[in-house]
Amino acid sequence: MNLSMKWLNEFVDINMPPREFSEAMTMSGSKVEGYEIEGEKINNIVVGKVLKLERHPDAEKLIICQIDVGKSEPIQIVTGAQNLKEGDVIPVCLDNSILPDGRKIRKGKLRGVESNGMLCSLSELGLTTHDFPNAIEDGIFVLEEECRLGQDIRSAIGLNDTKVEFEITSNRPDCFSVIGLAREAAVTFNKELKLHAPVVKAGAGDCTKELSVKIEDPELCKMYCAKIVKNVRIKPSPLWMRERLRAMGVRPINNMVDITNYVMLEYGQPMHAFDLRFIDNKEIKVRRAKAGETITTLDGVERKLSTRNLVIADANKPVALAGIMGGEYSGIMDDTNTVVFESANFLGSSVRLSAKEHGMRTDSSSRFEKGLDPNVCVPALERACELVELLDAGDVMDGMIIDDCFKPEEVRIKFDVDWINGFLATDISKDKMQEILTKLECTFDGDDIIVPTFRPDLVHKADIAEEIARFYGYNVIPSATSSKSIGGKYSDEQKFYKTVNDAMLGLGLSEIITYSFISPKYYNKILMPENHPLRNSVIIKNPLGEDTSIMRTTALPSMMEILAKNYNNRNTDVYLFEIAKEYIPTEPDKLPIEKDKLTGGLYGENIDFFVTKGIVEELLENTGIENYDVIASNEEFAYHPGRCAVLTIGDETLGVIGEIHPKVAENYGIDCKVYAFSLDIEVMYKNAKIQKKYTPLPKYPAVSRDFAVICDIDLPVSALQKAVKAAVPKLLESFKIFDVYTGKQIETGKKSVAFSVTLRSKESTLTDTEVQSSVKKIMAALEKTGAKLRD
Repeated sequence: MNLSMKWLNEFVDINMPPREFSEAMTMSGSKVEGYEIEGEKINNIVVGKVLKLERHPDAEKLIICQIDVGKSEPIQIVTGAQNLKEGDVIPVCLDNSILPDGRKIRKGKLRGVESNGMLCSLSELGLTTHDFPNAIEDGIFVLEEECRLGQDIRSAIGLNDTKVEFEITSNRPDCFSVIGLAREAAVTFNKELKLHAPVVKAGAGDCTKELSVKIEDPELCKMYCAKIVKNVRIKPSPLWMRERLRAMGVRPINNMVDITNYVMLEYGQPMHAFDLRFIDNKEIKVRRAKAGETITTLDGVERKLSTRNLVIADANKPVALAGIMGGEYSGIMDDTNTVVFESANFLGSSVRLSAKEHGMRTDSSSRFEKGLDPNVCVPALERACELVELLDAGDVMDGMIIDDCFKPEEVRIKFDVDWINGFLATDISKDKMQEILTKLECTFDGDDIIVPTFRPDLVHKADIAEEIARFYGYNVIPSATSSKSIGGKYSDEQKFYKTVNDAMLGLGLSEIITYSFISPKYYNKILMPENHPLRNSVIIKNPLGEDTSIMRTTALPSMMEILAKNYNNRNTDVYLFEIAKEYIPTEPDKLPIEKDKLTGGLYGENIDFFVTKGIVEELLENTGIENYDVIASNEEFAYHPGRCAVLTIGDETLGVIGEIHPKVAENYGIDCKVYAFSLDIEVMYKNAKIQKKYTPLPKYPAVSRDFAVICDIDLPVSALQKAVKAAVPKLLESFKIFDVYTGKQIETGKKSVAFSVTLRSKESTLTDTEVQSSVKKIMAALEKTGAKLRD
């Protein structure tokens, strides 16, 4: 919303640079998006008066003007405009002047005659005939307002306001008005708020005898009030009103329309003006539309109404869509004589749904849908009638036609100073809190705060705390941890999930989310045996279709579907993961067991089994999972029988890693090697050590020894590593395999494994005796596995 600083100063004395104002308002919670100073680029354009006109001797269409600009001598300007006469007061660009669009005007010669500037049109000043209705579009702008010669044109025509753009949140409908923002500014700068109570003289008869009003749906309309103005005199609004409307982003039209827009901007209460001639039987009903009814709105579109739409109707027909737009005959015309001013309060959700249904969004609907204060209806209507009298736009009738279904409910919030200070981690005195809340127009009844009706956002103690914090000053509240629990926090399990997720992203995998319901045919695509227990799935009673008829017992098919889509889209390198739910049935009519599985799927030029295994190992290291075994397996139905491994921790299965079976890849239309892994999150969580322990740098040197042993070809290398660790648990720092060999020099059924062992003591430098003793222990442990030193 734009705010005119000139208009704001009518309610609060704000005399400061716009930047300082914007920063302070933002800090107090009214976020400023930016500001614009009207006419900021205009320079050296002043008010002048035409003294003499004469034809150019060498150009029939040019006129030589002598212009008085308030200096000792008049200046000469050559122009092609034909609408000037002697005595006209006009804007004059002097030598070295700048127009709003950045153009620079310098003196020169036109057909040999000196011209010391330029005369301006409306468009050259960035204005239109809506800003100055008596001006002409094509020709020099002739001023009719009072001004002095030589006066800067910006002040002369009111093009010197500052527009501040605010971002207003939906829970603050009161701030969609000048008065609402004035309230915020008054408290922010500790200034007096000067609100004006409208005064209407009236005297043109009793309006209650001219019109009746009835609310037929009190759920959708809480209040409807109206006043009548006779002998309407349609004419342009005065300059001050046009200036303010323009600064707020509203186009001036005529005095009656401008008054309704002016009040909407000032009070935040949308209004409408009806021509009384077109209200049948002189009665207004606020009702739901009847089935089949239509209305042609002011924009000329015929709209078919539904019974969901609230309308303003006369005795026979709808004349307006409530809170959105009037009908074609409800507008103010040149021959309008009697006007009905409407001020009402409609249910925000009803206005929003109707506006959405008809594809309409107006200034009125955007305000109503946020929920307005019914108590503003009457003051806004009185203000409109006051402006009618001020602008001599008509004769206001006595009385007010009103139907009031509003039942105000007083909002009370307990004033708990200790709770607020605990919540904010502050030590603000009770008197200071009361001072702030009083400025916000809250009142007190014992230990209760009574919230003003224009603040629907204040419903809880936390809301009161926020009001105190923003006007006490966020920048003066010390950084501290609140002593109150102000909300939830991550559980240890949630922290673990986040660690896993972050680790996967850090390793270059992209997260996916898939549906938990799949087709039974998916099990065939991953080669699941017909009698496999995982085929026993939870069947959905009302599925969307066969493809979503069961709850998955394994997330692998879902991962393969996404990999296949990427492959078909010619994505060459794909690395994906998902923390997926798997559903294992239990007893009939009982909920299934839900298991979280970390499922990964990869393919690409640089991906193989060992890269996939390395990703899993890096994840396990990040989560502090140790003492797991990697065992080759040929029993996993979806995986290549010679390129698959099962991970275990003790007696529990941690997961599986491997290359997807070529037939499975073929079933999904993937013509390359695909790798996958699946890890049980529950098992991971039980064995994780997220809390890192600091280990100081070693003080003493390490000793490395290389070993080359012959062992059975089926013996896992991890068995050798476990044997070494068991032999010298306190001294072993690292175990690294650097060669595995099978060939002619090795007996059939055997393999050679070469590895390096690093030993280090935390207490002292290892002696030769200690090293030799450790080597003997290692060899003895290796021999128990069937391994022997290679000759």
